[in-house]
Amino acid sequence: MIYIAIVDDKKSLCTMLKEKLGQFEGYEVLFTAENGKEYLERMRDARSAVQPDVVLMDIDMPLMNGIEAVAEGKLRYPATRYLMLTIFDEDEKIFNAIKAGADGYLLKDEPIDKIKEAIDNLLNNEGAPMSPSIARKVLNLLSGSGKSLAKPEPKNLEEDYNLTEREKDILHLLVDGLEYKEIAQKLGISPNTVRNNVTKIYTKLHVTSRMQAAKVIKGG
Repeated sequence: MIYIAIVDDKKSLCTMLKEKLGQFEGYEVLFTAENGKEYLERMRDARSAVQPDVVLMDIDMPLMNGIEAVAEGKLRYPATRYLMLTIFDEDEKIFNAIKAGADGYLLKDEPIDKIKEAIDNLLNNEGAPMSPSIARKVLNLLSGSGKSLAKPEPKNLEEDYNLTEREKDILHLLVDGLEYKEIAQKLGISPNTVRNNVTKIYTKLHVTSRMQAAKVIKGG
């Protein structure tokens, strides 16, 4: 069973998403919340019970916005994934959401099948789902300094993070946006080997997503 939480101050949207996601076999919406503060309260109440695997999080909400909620939630509940579901495609909001630890970023006008696919991708560690317009903006944001994210200095990666040559190769391709199967084909290894190496890379970089790994490289 895949457990979902929905955080949005528009009750009609929460109800609609809950009904549509509930139609998929193996999906259950545990709860909805109207803002980040209520979400964290509901998570605290659920500590001894079942917690959501993925949270669909709006950005602009009263009391506590989605970016603040994700940042706090990542610290308290690191196993939970966060998929921003919002009307905003502004550079600053995208950047702040990524910095807070968002695992994906979709616009609210995406069809429910696309939202379900994004949730599945997150749980299968198959990349950071984004609406096409968001992905283009993220690439621009991450390459804004003029430095290539695909070719970080090997010395820094090796000395600062103790990555092996194989892990560095996989990391470069991962940041380039390739999926696990594509990386496996390029390097002549199995997708499962790629997945195992990505887990090790994330541990060494102290990150939980492709976007955060890209930020580490840029900072390095």
